[in-house]
Amino acid sequence: MAGSIPQPFIDDLLERVDIVDVIDSRVKLKKTGKNYSACCPFHDEKTPSFSVSPDKQFFYCFGCGASGNSIGFIMDYERLSFPEAIDSLAKVAGVEVPREQTNDPQKRAQNEAQEKARKLLFSLMEQANDYYQLQLREHPQKNTPVNYLKNRGLSGQIAKDFGVGYAPPGWDNLIKTLATSNEKQDLLLEGGMLINNEDKGRLYDRFRERIMFPIRDSRGRVIGFGGRVLNDEKPKYLNSPETPIFFKGKELYGLYEARQAYRQLPRVLVVEGYMDVVALAQYGIRYGVATLGTACSEEHLRIAFKYTNEV
Repeated sequence: MAGSIPQPFIDDLLERVDIVDVIDSRVKLKKTGKNYSACCPFHDEKTPSFSVSPDKQFFYCFGCGASGNSIGFIMDYERLSFPEAIDSLAKVAGVEVPREQTNDPQKRAQNEAQEKARKLLFSLMEQANDYYQLQLREHPQKNTPVNYLKNRGLSGQIAKDFGVGYAPPGWDNLIKTLATSNEKQDLLLEGGMLINNEDKGRLYDRFRERIMFPIRDSRGRVIGFGGRVLNDEKPKYLNSPETPIFFKGKELYGLYEARQAYRQLPRVLVVEGYMDVVALAQYGIRYGVATLGTACSEEHLRIAFKYTNEV
């Protein structure tokens, strides 16, 4: 097909796929600390020197020097051209590869601006998570959420492992902390962290006076939150709405943490909610996951079976 592939699409594709999944489906990887290793597929060796970093989304062989991202691996391993490798990854990600029929600089600039905004949104979600965790440790009213978690049998270590935090009382805590520009304010609104009350003409924090559970994608990036009240208010649980980076029907809470806990997931246990996942982990059952306010779907099962043979 004629036409170049837009760079923003390539960047987005690399964000959608996990290099560990891409390589493990072709070369069996073994978890070694934070990274994964295997015997290098590009030269003969008996001792593994091929390393894959899920954090950096990068592979490197200490023996032959081969390195790159998911696209580079597909090109080298399957001997495909750059466009063919992108087509291969796009099929896995379930997206169609667009082709630019023009070198319109205005359109290119628009695509670059959209990609920059997307990266800033991921950064703001991570900063929101840091803020909530800080409040659980330092807020003047921290004893209320801390005692609640203790009464539910959770240790400080488990809370840390899952990034559990606290959204304190108040209507504009997150706005004051993170919305330091109009661009950031707009992105926090787009990311579901703020609510726009059009009748009153004001913005306010979506999450207030709640225990906060960050929701992570397969690469460990914060894409949304679940918040649980500390009293009898309704709703008991409040989830982030769907956003450009968060799709409830395609995510399982706790799956990233489960994958970090095991070299090979023995099974996946689907439970009802955030607290169930964290409570199970407290007692050594680290393979619990939960759907995010939806019924367990075919898509959820497809995702789970990518990492284990038993659900």
